[in-house]
Amino acid sequence: MVTMMAPTPGAYGHTVSPDTGALVVDRRSGKVGVVMGHVGPYVQLRPPCGGLEWDVPPEDVRPPTPTEESSAKVAVANRRWGR
Repeated sequence: MVTMMAPTPGAYGHTVSPDTGALVVDRRSGKVGVVMGHVGPYVQLRPPCGGLEWDVPPEDVRPPTPTEESSAKVAVANRRWGR
C-alpha cells in the first residue's frame, strides 16, 4: 500500500520531506512518483510502475489528488497483470 505524508514546515521552518514509499506529485513536471529515499537536500522519486529515479526539492512535491492516486494505482495493477 502506498501512503502519503505531505511536506510540511518543521519546527524551524524547514520543509519536512515525505516518507519513503509515499506517493507524491512533482509540481515542476506534474509526474506522479513514489518516494524512494532522500539524498542531500533532494527527494528521490521513481515512477509507480518502475523506471529511472529523479531528484526533486522537497518543497516541489505535493500530495496527489484522488484522481492522480487512483490512476497511479490502476497503472501498477495493469502492469502486474500484463495489460
